[in-house]
Amino acid sequence: MTKRDVVFPAGRQALYEQNRYSPAVRSDGLLFVSGQVGSREDGTPEPELDTQVRRAFTNLNAVLAAAGCTFDDVVDVTVFIVDPQTRFERIWEVAREFWGEAPYPNITAVGVTWLYGFDFEIKVIARIPD
Repeated sequence: MTKRDVVFPAGRQALYEQNRYSPAVRSDGLLFVSGQVGSREDGTPEPELDTQVRRAFTNLNAVLAAAGCTFDDVVDVTVFIVDPQTRFERIWEVAREFWGEAPYPNITAVGVTWLYGFDFEIKVIARIPD
């Protein structure tokens, strides 16, 4: 097995080591980004939903940037939402701040019952620019 080509954003490696996962892995021109939540630097959740979603996108963008990507390079998105029936519209309003212009990536939204104290998580696959 080849060694994983892991990408770490600046300043958050200790958090990933503590939780034993890689923020992103490069493979064959693609970047597979682990789910990003609205965590502060110490790993605790932002308490307010809008701020938590913004922080999740900010954390995601930091991982993408560490690999030389932007959200424009994202081709596949999966979001996980606790209680999507009451939160989806609010989350989607905040997400527009980060989503960019058409053509948009595809998306799968999944309702979940638990996200380790968070209400929103986003994971993506991006193509790495040449």
